[in-house]
Amino acid sequence: MWSLTASEGESTTAHFFLGAGDEGLGTRGIGMRPEESDSELLEDEEDEVPPEPQIIVGICAMTKKSKSKPMTQILERLCRFDYLTVIILGEDVILNEPVENWPSCHCLISFHSKGFPLDKAVAYSKLRNPFLINDLAMQYYIQDRREVYRILQEEGIDLPRYAVLNRDPARPEECNLIEGEDQVEVNGAVFPKPFVEKPVSAEDHNVYIYYPSSAGGGSQRLFRKIGSRSSVYSPESSVRKTGSYIYEEFMPTDGTDVKVYTVGPDYAHAEARKSPALDGKVERDSEGKEIRYPVMLTAMEKLVARKVCVAFKQTVCGFDLLRANGHSFVCDVNGFSFVKNSMKYYDDCAKILGNTIMRELAPQFQIPWSIPTEAEDIPIVPTTSGTMMELRCVIAIIRHGDRTPKQKMKMEVKHPRFFALFEKHGGYKTGKLKLKRPEQLQEVLDITRLLLAELEKEPGGEIEEKTGKLEQLKSVLEMYGHFSGINRKVQLTYYPHGVKASNEGQDPQRETLAPSLLLVLKWGGELTPAGRVQAEELGRAFRCMYPGGQGDYAGFPGCGLLRLHSTFRHDLKIYASDEGRVQMTAAAFAKGLLALEGELTPILVQMVKSANMNGLLDSDGDSLSSCQHRVKARLHHILQQDAPFGPEEYDQLAPTRSTSLLNSMTIIQNPVKVCDQVFALIENLTHQIRERMQDPRSVDLQLYHSETLELMLQRWSKLERDFRQKSGRYDISKIPDIYDCVKYDVQHNGSLGLQGTAELLRLSKALADVVIPQEYGISREKKLEIAVGFCLPLLRKILLDLQRTHEDESVNKLHPLYSRGVLSPGRHVRTRLYFTSESHVHSLLSVFRYGGLLDETQDAQWQRALDYLSAISELNYMTQIVIMLYEDNTQDPLSEERFHVELHFSPGVKGVEEEGSAPAGCGFRPASSENEEMKTNQGSMENLCPGKASDEPDRALQTSPQPPEGPGLPRRSPLIRNRKAGSMEVLSETSSSRPGGYRLFSSSRPPTEMKQSGLGSQCTGLFSTTVLGGSSSAPNLQDYARSHGKKLPPASLKHRDEPQITPLVSSSPSPCLPVPFCITGS
Repeated sequence: MWSLTASEGESTTAHFFLGAGDEGLGTRGIGMRPEESDSELLEDEEDEVPPEPQIIVGICAMTKKSKSKPMTQILERLCRFDYLTVIILGEDVILNEPVENWPSCHCLISFHSKGFPLDKAVAYSKLRNPFLINDLAMQYYIQDRREVYRILQEEGIDLPRYAVLNRDPARPEECNLIEGEDQVEVNGAVFPKPFVEKPVSAEDHNVYIYYPSSAGGGSQRLFRKIGSRSSVYSPESSVRKTGSYIYEEFMPTDGTDVKVYTVGPDYAHAEARKSPALDGKVERDSEGKEIRYPVMLTAMEKLVARKVCVAFKQTVCGFDLLRANGHSFVCDVNGFSFVKNSMKYYDDCAKILGNTIMRELAPQFQIPWSIPTEAEDIPIVPTTSGTMMELRCVIAIIRHGDRTPKQKMKMEVKHPRFFALFEKHGGYKTGKLKLKRPEQLQEVLDITRLLLAELEKEPGGEIEEKTGKLEQLKSVLEMYGHFSGINRKVQLTYYPHGVKASNEGQDPQRETLAPSLLLVLKWGGELTPAGRVQAEELGRAFRCMYPGGQGDYAGFPGCGLLRLHSTFRHDLKIYASDEGRVQMTAAAFAKGLLALEGELTPILVQMVKSANMNGLLDSDGDSLSSCQHRVKARLHHILQQDAPFGPEEYDQLAPTRSTSLLNSMTIIQNPVKVCDQVFALIENLTHQIRERMQDPRSVDLQLYHSETLELMLQRWSKLERDFRQKSGRYDISKIPDIYDCVKYDVQHNGSLGLQGTAELLRLSKALADVVIPQEYGISREKKLEIAVGFCLPLLRKILLDLQRTHEDESVNKLHPLYSRGVLSPGRHVRTRLYFTSESHVHSLLSVFRYGGLLDETQDAQWQRALDYLSAISELNYMTQIVIMLYEDNTQDPLSEERFHVELHFSPGVKGVEEEGSAPAGCGFRPASSENEEMKTNQGSMENLCPGKASDEPDRALQTSPQPPEGPGLPRRSPLIRNRKAGSMEVLSETSSSRPGGYRLFSSSRPPTEMKQSGLGSQCTGLFSTTVLGGSSSAPNLQDYARSHGKKLPPASLKHRDEPQITPLVSSSPSPCLPVPFCITGS
């Protein structure tokens, strides 16, 4: 990059600053006349001469703008285009030199700001006739709000209702103002308060908002940010009497403004910030920067962004959106404006600008050039069967990420205060009530405190509730010092004849039995930091399911999915159950999937839809309680027998002959004896924790996720009390909770070094691997009955999603009038993501396995898939079931070959079990079955094996939609990231001892992303590559390194608190994509 400046206090001889590629900006000052040629300047620097011919890009702006951080970041990336050279015109040259002395350029990026001589820039443009990124003449209009509103109206863009008050003696008819107490009338248009008063000059930021007297009157006075203030309240209620203004209706935006930044008509980045009108305080982060949250634009808002960009002829353009009453209104157009502190935006902006310049000017210079992104326009990918089809729909059902242990307490309550609370919130309508909101939980806490106070005064009073239970209820509700529905919830169920009578089957006609409420308190189960990492990394990896996302999923962010999303052809909706951990998982996944930045809360509000209607993703136990109770009772009866499992028990407990179930029963042998061992280990564990609490060195010890030793002891002591009942029998329903707790502590609190946890984990996992899946049915028939009760609404919704792909083409489809540069505006990819809990995933898998989808005796591929599922012992966090629908437009619409459906599955994060215990995928790809000796990954979109023999062609490369590299194409991408930091070497290995081969795919990330991602920076440690489909399972990178004596870079090391994800692999090799078993049909 070159920069033309003039030294202060010295002669105005020009100086150039020479850019030095990726290594940084070297500085070389050489006195010269402006007309001196570039070759004279660089004749001694042969190694730095860029390729010829060169397109000169001139930057003409005030120094504060041209040397700002966003501009510097973008220009550094722009310089990586081989045929572009950037020069910056210094402020002294712009202000003092005649335009004839300004250096010549072929492309000009110039924009107005305070003090900028726009007239000289226009004159230079007429003199040199460069290609303009932002039109200069239109920048005069942008400085006048009246002209801005006029142009917006002409383009049919929604804006607030407004009127212009021109205090111009030449136009007295435009200066009619009648001011009332709570309204103002401007040229016949009445604006009741609140209304907004804007100076007509866009350079004047003194915007006033006037409030009605009913709200206290006065006005909020906005101004350009000064320190931490952007507005102040004033008691003055009268409008200004001098100057010309625009008066407009105040739009209620709930305290949020949206700023949109376009880079060309096909790209828009949006950020939300706290409205300056709210309280005038600028929210800043720890580095002093204003807090803004990237948000998603609707299809209509994207169309507005395109219209604004085209109407004002500003490639790089910022404007303000007000979202109010279900509509979006443009209230200001700022002209040239950059996003601050977004590496993704810097990459995207440089890529788009570079491609725009090359597309316009490369033909004039006879530079061979083709825009690399064109290949991503058509959503066509190879299916697992090796054919090329258009991807039409992706549906994923995903379990939430890693969470803290769930805990529960039940108690029967009969006090009138509880019944009054039940009635107040409408509990009698359904007989059930769920309390999650802070004010509701506060009411429960208030009642509990009152009852405990009364019990303390009169221990033998009429209060029937047990003191111990009330104290536990109080202590749990008082945890954290604040309420959050994500942390705790209370459920109340009405029993007209008492809880015990209903459970024990007593005669309900007995009048002596009084009604009561069953109070169930649930707490814990919060998404952990590791869970957020899992979800975000899986979202980032999930892009590889889409065209253009193959290979290195952490590389340049402008890959296929993001391109689809930015060009209006990605119809995305994300649903989540009402559990806090599920909703935050969905938000974190969306953050990774769409390369969003910032906190999860605004992403959750903007992107995730609550799906608790009609039991879509939340469990409604009424319809399935009787069946499940019978199944649980039978399960408990079998596991209470103090004898080794015999043939009869195997038939009773494992009629489906599931491999994982049989393995667990082999480990258990005698269930009661194993429960005895588990109980003894729990007793030993609580004893160790109490000893640690007595140790002075453990006083301030804080465990994972801010837990303390006291809280850890509470959850283990409760399990110790509940697991073995007074009768000596064991409560089998507590086994999942025991496994949940020990898995959590082994994974996150291993530094405590507690003895016996490994054995407790092994035994409790064996028991849990029997109890958990069998609670959803023991026989095939019961599994299906329970599954339908859980997920019938979800199944109907999935079917509707697949059908609507063809019936509802108008949803989120690119407008054909604005489809320049997009090859398939009439097509779109529909994505529906459903985040839920373990119960729905178990149920959905039961439907697929036992619902007669295919006959495994007639289909070898389906049999392999079922064998793989049978070997899976646990549906861990982030378990995924993915359905992909493809269409072959060359086939007859009624043909069975027209559509192709794939089912994909991954059992989620790798648990804490021993390495190698997870089953290896051994799926089937028809495309590779012709040649058994070439079972390397046939789905690869690019050859990632540098050591591959030349006579061994990659089948997928032959069918890849990527254009062949011809003489007219550059040999490398114009934007190359520095791949030295945070990258993993691409490794390849084919083993003759295995029926297939495996590959370890590169996973690189720029240093900035690694720094920002925190726990997630070592994404390569989170994922291994398991392929179910023509390629055997790839081992973890650490295993590969140990067996081959290789050292991996630090980025691949796994954080001890981060479980690994057993990934899903589809037609594209990715670190985390689904294992396919495919069905083809209409």
